[in-house]
Amino acid sequence: MLDTVVTLDWTERGEPRSAIWRSENGAAPPRHVLVGDDDLRADDAHKLTAEGTAILWRGDFHNARNLLTALARRVDRKPVAEMDSPAQTFHRLRQRQAQRARLLGMLLVPVDAGCAVPLRRAPEVREACLAAGCPADEPFVLSLRELLGIIGAHEWRRTGIEVPALEGRIHPHYGVFAPLRTDYLDLIASEPLPAARVAFDVGTGTGVLAALLARRGVRRVVATELDERALACAEENIAGLGLAEQVEVRAADLYPEERAGLVVCNPPWLPVKPSAALQRAVHDPGSRMLRGFLGGLAAHLEPGGEGWLVLSDLAELLGLRSRAELLGAIEDAGLVVAGRSDTAPRHRRAADSTDPLHEFRAAETVSLWRLVARD
Repeated sequence: MLDTVVTLDWTERGEPRSAIWRSENGAAPPRHVLVGDDDLRADDAHKLTAEGTAILWRGDFHNARNLLTALARRVDRKPVAEMDSPAQTFHRLRQRQAQRARLLGMLLVPVDAGCAVPLRRAPEVREACLAAGCPADEPFVLSLRELLGIIGAHEWRRTGIEVPALEGRIHPHYGVFAPLRTDYLDLIASEPLPAARVAFDVGTGTGVLAALLARRGVRRVVATELDERALACAEENIAGLGLAEQVEVRAADLYPEERAGLVVCNPPWLPVKPSAALQRAVHDPGSRMLRGFLGGLAAHLEPGGEGWLVLSDLAELLGLRSRAELLGAIEDAGLVVAGRSDTAPRHRRAADSTDPLHEFRAAETVSLWRLVARD
């Protein structure tokens, strides 16, 4: 929940109503709200949302989900036009995705105090909402799309994600990027380890890379993170895997103060501004984290130590960052490339020919760059 309490105001049955407005991305509450129920047709709902009117649902919960699906079909009818360059196509696609999220986010659901949804056939959401930081004892309103995301994220947290390279499960928290891709994890799991008694995992997220290093025999791993949700998530995963004696999760902006024989970092891969909270894990404006990692690496490596940078070349394929820029940043940081291991993507989007960026996703290479300090 945001520190500043924002309210949504509407009129229902001739009376003014108000409730806390919940938006993970900090979106402003809709100015125009109409109460809707099972009698509302999808075409009419689409027209209302396209004109900027939000619908506060009072009907059956399952019918609301069906309406959301129907709205998505109508929003998705118009294909994304291919532009003159890959970068232009990428930015046009982002604009469409943001517009889609805005329109689908106009279907709202109420949540009573105690995190109960007062709709017919509504699921039990208290545990999921509290885990996501929703108000515990006050009524609030949020988009159905966001509520479904909260429910789905809690299920992932409960069941976990099997990580074959780890021989264990990672349980992502709401708002923390889940390690669904195995390509970069397999690179970390198979690269020969330098002789390091201490390793850093910079920007640990769920803690999966720190856990991999510990599983591979590194005696002490310091996993750093700034985001409070990620810190709690990493601590829980490390403890659940029985690695708390090897791995210390520490709040820090990139580096801890000491040095290590191995420093690992998997920064966001695309140097663009995130338009949603979860995109912070894959979008890095101006390559801030990448440049911060490179700029501080030499000063935090022990003599003979290595820095492992895990990075996709998708930004290069899309024209968002050149290979020359990356190599220049490495050189400017006083670093030398000691080696590189590559792997092809193995995620479903690389095989999805309907994706406007399919050509580039299919050609993507994920690399582990071995960096050492220049003599």
